Amino acid sequence: MKRRRRIADIAVQRIDRLFALAEAEARAQVRDSDDDRREQRCDRYIHLARVIGMRYRVRIPGHLKIRICKRCYALLIPGRNARVRLRGEYITATCLRCGKQMRRPYKAARAPSVRMSKNTKS
Repeated sequence: MKRRRRIADIAVQRIDRLFALAEAEARAQVRDSDDDRREQRCDRYIHLARVIGMRYRVRIPGHLKIRICKRCYALLIPGRNARVRLRGEYITATCLRCGKQMRRPYKAARAPSVRMSKNTKS
């Protein structure tokens, strides 16, 4: 069990690192004239993060998952390839690459469930 948890921790660390690299590529894309290769590299980092998550059966953390388009899997950067609008009870993010609209509610994060806290004490 400890080995599985250690592998999952390493996988999540790698996913975090790949997202950081993708964001660095996206930010450098503004300054550079080599946009196409940087965009491909950014897409590759996101693809690798998804593959690692699937291979080791770990979820991509929620704060990172909301930054990926659910249709074309592009890294969403507001103002560059995503439009973010505040609606009545939700936030709408529109991917400008494929046109997919994703909605997230405003509501506050839920408290951890009782079942999860029981499992971690064992």
